[in-house]
Amino acid sequence: MVNKVRVYGKAQNRTALGIMHAYMVMYPQATMEDIKKAFPDELNPDSGVKKNFVKAGEKGTNGDWDGFFQKEDELLTMGDGTQVAVVKMWTKPSFDRLVTHASQYGIEVAQFEAADKGIGIKGSYKLEYLNGYVPPVAAAPRKSKAWLWILIIAIIAIAILAALLARSCNKEPQVKETIVEKVVHDTVYLQQIEEIEDNFNAAEFQKGKADLPEAAKFVLHDLAKVMEKNPQVKLCLEGHTSAEGDADFNQKLSEARAQAAVDFLINVEGVDESRLEAVGLGSTQLKNTDDPMAPENRRTEFVVVE
Repeated sequence: MVNKVRVYGKAQNRTALGIMHAYMVMYPQATMEDIKKAFPDELNPDSGVKKNFVKAGEKGTNGDWDGFFQKEDELLTMGDGTQVAVVKMWTKPSFDRLVTHASQYGIEVAQFEAADKGIGIKGSYKLEYLNGYVPPVAAAPRKSKAWLWILIIAIIAIAILAALLARSCNKEPQVKETIVEKVVHDTVYLQQIEEIEDNFNAAEFQKGKADLPEAAKFVLHDLAKVMEKNPQVKLCLEGHTSAEGDADFNQKLSEARAQAAVDFLINVEGVDESRLEAVGLGSTQLKNTDDPMAPENRRTEFVVVE
């Protein structure tokens, strides 16, 4: 099989997590049973762990034990919406078996000497799409919205109660129109977007080029998954350049960089174009003002404009 995804990692267990993430990128409709069959438990007997995957936080399954990756951005989201935790404990023999096994799904692992490529945080990992591979777009799982209506009703009830209490005390009601907005902004998705934003803003373009870096494509894939789960989110993609060269050229280049990110989200990830806007800012907002020519100024950023 021609390899489609390469995993770069600085640690064995993180690279193992990256392999599982790569599998879900390639097979977004997979269920927990599918991934358990794809990577059976017997691949990892050395550490004494009985299971490679458990439902996140499930009581009685070690899903809340430190032996499994538990953070929100570490969990795998299955095609039916189930969140799954991956085991952390991989010995060298088990890891080697995993790497060999993953190759049958078109997944390869970079040598650890090359793992610095595009990875800024020690112990993290990243994916690179190979041979022109474009990952499929997962259909959004249908989830019950009952919890959302309960939350809205509770907010309204609290607001009405506050208004009645204020009126009974001869005070102006202190009900604010932003109460629902605050609840929305406190949800997990904004925390995810902030983490994605840091990684995306760090992706640097080549001098004079508008081609998306591989690191940016990887982050945009994660951003599209968050947007899929939160259809109210709209984004403005802002392109930037360093200060060298002609101002008119830099302006057009910044617009092209922003549009490249928008086109990737629309054409590759399936995001509705009505939720996206591209803006070029030239070299007017340098990230490194001490060195206007620095490569970190050649970037694209996004802003949530709900």
